[in-house]
Amino acid sequence: MKATFLSLALLLGLSLSVMSQPEDKGPKDFKEHGNSEWHPGKGGPRNPFAEFHLTEAQLTQFKKSKMALEKQLQPLRNQLGEAMAHQKSLTTADSPNLDAINQNIDKVGVIRIQMAKLRITHLMEIRSQLNEEQRLKFDAKIEKMIPEDDPRPRRGGRPE
Repeated sequence: MKATFLSLALLLGLSLSVMSQPEDKGPKDFKEHGNSEWHPGKGGPRNPFAEFHLTEAQLTQFKKSKMALEKQLQPLRNQLGEAMAHQKSLTTADSPNLDAINQNIDKVGVIRIQMAKLRITHLMEIRSQLNEEQRLKFDAKIEKMIPEDDPRPRRGGRPE
């Protein structure tokens, strides 16, 4: 009797907690995201270019440029993944070879530098196609993405 009562109480408690969960109402309307400038086929509800008021020609050129960048970055991402996996193998070996680890670190660095150079070249290519007003907005957005003085503490340290 006692076990039946406890199991019934447990079942009731679980069913109430499940019923109190909020219901997923599906995708939100794009206006709820504060992006009233959305155009179907131009990036979805979170169109990253909406604030720049780009022309059709600019959008087309940017999409081509982005695809070219992705084609160049993909092999580098693959190489980086392989180098990182190799690094894990080197560092977890029974007797790690410090010279091999350092060489692999250098290899990872070279790949990351290549990727950074491709990305900045892409950004400068996009920037060159913007008018003055668009360029100011673009520069402000880039500045927010890559802050010079990052006040966040690094690995438990304090900002100075």
